[in-house]
Amino acid sequence: MQPPTPLLLLSGLMNDERVWDPLRALPASGRTIVTVQTHSADSIAALAIAALAQMPAGRFAVAGFSLGGYVALEVCRQARDRIAGIALLNTGARADTAESKQNRQRMIDALGAGSASLAQLTGTFAARILHPAHAADPKLLELLRDMARAVGTEGFVRQQKAAMNRNDAREVLGDLHCPALVLCGREDQTTPPALSEEMAQLLRGDVELVLVPESGHMSTLEQPAAVAEAFGRWIGKVDATLPRADVTA
Repeated sequence: MQPPTPLLLLSGLMNDERVWDPLRALPASGRTIVTVQTHSADSIAALAIAALAQMPAGRFAVAGFSLGGYVALEVCRQARDRIAGIALLNTGARADTAESKQNRQRMIDALGAGSASLAQLTGTFAARILHPAHAADPKLLELLRDMARAVGTEGFVRQQKAAMNRNDAREVLGDLHCPALVLCGREDQTTPPALSEEMAQLLRGDVELVLVPESGHMSTLEQPAAVAEAFGRWIGKVDATLPRADVTA
């Protein structure tokens, strides 16, 4: 019996590995799962290099959430021939807009000047990243605050710099020929569904686009069952299509 495909998970802005917790219940006997944070460097390219260094030799699947999606696309750019599957959750392939860059720089400046704390910024994000049905969930709000604390102010600044200086990655999508999942909360205000629809159209091969009802940007935490179901279908396709030569011990 061939072992399952190794999987690289890339977390998002102000998130740690807990953003992926709902997916850890999926059957994965013998699967190598590497979860990589995205606050250790201030460039997408450097984050991708660091992530690739943690993966075993051979082909693997990569999944990126939010900022992690930008890194996932760069991983594909740097190691296209090793990619067995890609999942892009609540993210996009375009470069940052001028307005978004200005907003990110304002946050960086506010933190540097001491006029705002990371906790204050985190508090302002909740209404924008969560669906109204989940915006007052005390456990979810505390988890978001705790993940932000784990990333820390310096890590948050590095993440913002990486995001604001990222390259347009749409051309990477057309070079990928592997099972792909593109998933987004139907009410995501941060990375709207139009960005996911664009990526799904640019990808080749077996592509599934999923717009999750009653979910904002934090789909894995807002609607974990729906995301896990879609993720399970995707990783099953990846395992089924990986050549035996790539998975023998």
